[in-house]
Order: sequence, then structure tokens, then C-alpha cells
Amino acid sequence: MQTVLVTSSRSAHLNTRRIADAISEVLGARLLAPEEAIPTVLREADRVGFGSGIYWMGFDERLLHCIQELPDMAGREAFVFGTSGLPEPPFRRYTKQLGTILENRGFEVVDSFTCRGVDTWGPFKLVGGVNKGRPDDNDVQAARRFAETIRRRDRYRL
Repeated sequence: MQTVLVTSSRSAHLNTRRIADAISEVLGARLLAPEEAIPTVLREADRVGFGSGIYWMGFDERLLHCIQELPDMAGREAFVFGTSGLPEPPFRRYTKQLGTILENRGFEVVDSFTCRGVDTWGPFKLVGGVNKGRPDDNDVQAARRFAETIRRRDRYRL
């Protein structure tokens, strides 16, 4: 299956880019910035991964805008991935919210992946950041295993 990853990594740490690269290697996916993810390009793919860092308890605005501008994408699978300094809080399930937005665009959302990333925003900067060294090799390996799980779905298609 042809896969495209639409990813936005705003911080200088490139947390999400490191995870996107690992997923891309396993799936043989093309990486696109949100501005490059035009409908004609995405319609050529069978599966699209959408990911970014988490900012103010939500995915990057450029990624969200890209998705909101898409026409109906029925017949395509999607998955979500992201990196964040803090765990996803139960009162703000941003991964599930993004999945719902994708489903409203016609995608079949098949899975999601998140991991910690170094965060030097605001008060965290005063102490040198949280989650220093993340995503680490274990996170990258977990992203690869996630991508393998996605790829294994291909075997069960007719």
C-alpha cells in the first residue's frame, strides 16, 4: 500500500520528525509538510499518517488546517502520531479528537502512536526542559514496531 506521512515538527528539537522518519522507513512512506499535502497527492495514497508535536494540548494548527481543508477522503486509511512533553490528560483527549476529525473527512482511522519528547516551553525552559533525550532509541524502536503493526494489516487485505 502506498503511504504518505503529513507531519509538522515546529520545535528545534525535531521530536516528531525523528518519529516520522522511523515510521517512514518501515512503511516506505513519503514525508510531506502540511502545506504540501494537497488532495491530489493524498488521493494517490491508500494510507495517510498525520502527526505533529503537541502544543497547548493539541496538534499543530498547520496540521489541523490541512485536514480541515481536505475534501472527502473515503476509501483511505489514516493513523495518528505525535510527541509531547507531558502525557495526554483525560480531560483533553487530543489524539481521539484528531481521529474524529479524520473520520469526518472520510478516513478509516486504524491506530495511533504517541511518545514523550523533550519540552523546553515556558517554565520548563527554566529547568532545562523535561524529558531530556526523548524521543530516545526506545521510543524510535516503539515507533518502528507501531509501523510494523500498520504494515501487517496489508497482509489481510484481499
